[in-house]
Amino acid sequence: MGKFALTATACIVLFATLTHAQQVDVAVGLGTIVSSSPASGGLNFQQPAEKGGSYITVSGDLVGFGHRRLGLSLETSFRKRQANYAGYETYRPILTDVNAFFQPRLSKKLGLDLMAGVGVASNRFNLTSSCNIPGCINYTSSNHFMEDFGGGVRYYVWRHVFVRPEARYYHIQNNVEFHSNSVVRVGASIGYTIGPD
Repeated sequence: MGKFALTATACIVLFATLTHAQQVDVAVGLGTIVSSSPASGGLNFQQPAEKGGSYITVSGDLVGFGHRRLGLSLETSFRKRQANYAGYETYRPILTDVNAFFQPRLSKKLGLDLMAGVGVASNRFNLTSSCNIPGCINYTSSNHFMEDFGGGVRYYVWRHVFVRPEARYYHIQNNVEFHSNSVVRVGASIGYTIGPD
């Protein structure tokens, strides 16, 4: 996860340098996800809800197009600890997306971050049984295309440092491992703006 975040941030800064963009923002956040739960009392196995847990978010954006308020953003959120899936294995979800980005300013210290885009929802399932045979793999990965949109309220607390309460909606295509295709992430980020005031 750390290598991906570092690579993504380096790519955004490099792209900003090459395109002479007006502003680059990098942020790290913490949040959780919520989704609907299956009805209780059924006799058959029902996929669990994909919700709960602490999610670490790493994001970056490049703003400098269309009157300097339009841009691109890259973001990934991953569960800090593995979750239990139906009592027999663990999993870790990772939500990664690329978005069109709009950043209107409401005042000198206050603004909005609005975005919509596409990405990949990835889950790595780890079987609890041990695997002592050479070449044996005790995990499997599941990847799904997703669409997302959301936003946040950015407030500059000191010079170029900002805090941003935020929410994202993800529509995960064919999310058959879980009860719902719809997931919402809520949280807050702290970030830094590289560029003019």
